[in-house]
Amino acid sequence: MKYMLLIYGDENLLDDDERARCYDESTQLSVDLATAGKLLAASPLHPTSMATSVRLREGKRLVTDGPFAETREQLGGFHLVDANDLDEAISFASRIPMAHKGTIEVRPVIELPGLPPSRL
Repeated sequence: MKYMLLIYGDENLLDDDERARCYDESTQLSVDLATAGKLLAASPLHPTSMATSVRLREGKRLVTDGPFAETREQLGGFHLVDANDLDEAISFASRIPMAHKGTIEVRPVIELPGLPPSRL
């Protein structure tokens, strides 16, 4: 089953050196998961200051700068994995460096028939 491991944390918490170490550790985790045939995709995200939110209301498009909601933790990246079960997905999530300072949300992916494969 496919699981999305969503990485949440305070995007201002890490200094440049800590962020670089986090990226290095996350890259190694991605290499390990890919070698095991478990990684489908992974990527960090730019900060919320670069986000754009889109809503449709009464037939009109509303585009605003920033994320949809103000929260203490922001979505900072993801790993899409193919795990045998939830326990294995949780095991992968616990290896993500930001699990020490933020939250990793583990969510099963719905596989819709006819949906084209990702190009990520």
